Amino acid sequence: MTGSEVPHSFRLAYVPGVTPTKWIRIWNERLPDVPLTLVAVSPTEAFGVLRDGGADAGFVRLPVDRADLSAIPLYTETTVVVIPKDHLVASAEEVSTADLAEEIVLHPLDDTLDWERLPGQPAIERPATTADAIELVAAGVGVLVVPQSLARLHHRKDLTYRPVSDAPESRVALSWPQDETTDLVEQFIGIVRGRTVNSTRGRPAPSEQPKATAKAKAKAKAKAKRPDAGGSGGAQRKTASGKPAGKSARGGSGGPKGGKGGKPRRRS
Repeated sequence: MTGSEVPHSFRLAYVPGVTPTKWIRIWNERLPDVPLTLVAVSPTEAFGVLRDGGADAGFVRLPVDRADLSAIPLYTETTVVVIPKDHLVASAEEVSTADLAEEIVLHPLDDTLDWERLPGQPAIERPATTADAIELVAAGVGVLVVPQSLARLHHRKDLTYRPVSDAPESRVALSWPQDETTDLVEQFIGIVRGRTVNSTRGRPAPSEQPKATAKAKAKAKAKAKRPDAGGSGGAQRKTASGKPAGKSARGGSGGPKGGKGGKPRRRS
């Protein structure tokens, strides 16, 4: 991108459960002339959207194929089991996968957890989406183990959730194509990492400018003092060659001979 090119917008993809609100607010404050466009994607299509240029960067769930995509892990989510409010598990503060051994545990096709072995009893069919699985939980068909953000996203008054202590955890990351690390991508990386405006890449360190200013001020001050370096010598030369106004007023003509100015010397 050349300096004369002004991008129309920055496209940011995000998977369900991620809330990019705070980062969007900071972007709008720092780059008001570059609108940020959100692109909602499912976990299964997120990487394809990035590779095909449908978004400049995106919030995704790990793992990420590092062959052509860069990724910065951001945070790890708590895993919970979604259950009806009157379910026996609802009486516990936390459960383990062993506590779900007799339950039908739904496993949607868009599941974001990397299971080595699925807990509980399998359902006859896999729901297409997490949203479909939530509906089945509400209907009393089974329970669902998901990242907490998805449980909140699909919140229903008749459902609740509890942490699962030994379930796999989902990690959220910022990802973008390695060959498309543009200036705007760098700007967004800085925002996500918490850099301030002055610490953004490409900007001078905040301490550089005060030092330069102080140095310039000291130099200017020294230069201003140089004409007076002779101090009293310069003033004496002017007095010797000129006629001091004060002495002329008191000594009459102010000359070296005659007048009242010579009498004190003859007395002594």
